[in-house]
Amino acid sequence: MSTTTKKDLIDRIADGTKYKRNDVRSIVQAFLDCVISELGEGNRLEFRDFGVFELRDRAPRMAQNPRTLERVPVPARRTVKFKVGRLMKQAVDNSITTHEDMPVVETATKDFSTAQT
Repeated sequence: MSTTTKKDLIDRIADGTKYKRNDVRSIVQAFLDCVISELGEGNRLEFRDFGVFELRDRAPRMAQNPRTLERVPVPARRTVKFKVGRLMKQAVDNSITTHEDMPVVETATKDFSTAQT
């Protein structure tokens, strides 16, 4: 299993669209900044068929240092939970997640159509 970086995604989107890499990089970064901002404000983000990001409160608990076996208190905190959407679940279940099998970008207008691989 390999790792795909943000740069890899930007390159794939730029190659599959008419947009320059710098424009795609700005759009992707703006999207990620908005996701972080919305979660920071406590909002739930829902992307149909992709998944849902939501905040969860974790209760305080006692943990154990594995090296010293000393009990250590862990304070309460908030964390992000991701619930997988329908299409992503199907793709993962069917092992069809390679980028050759999935469209690079799907858009609503014909002006932004992409070349399917």
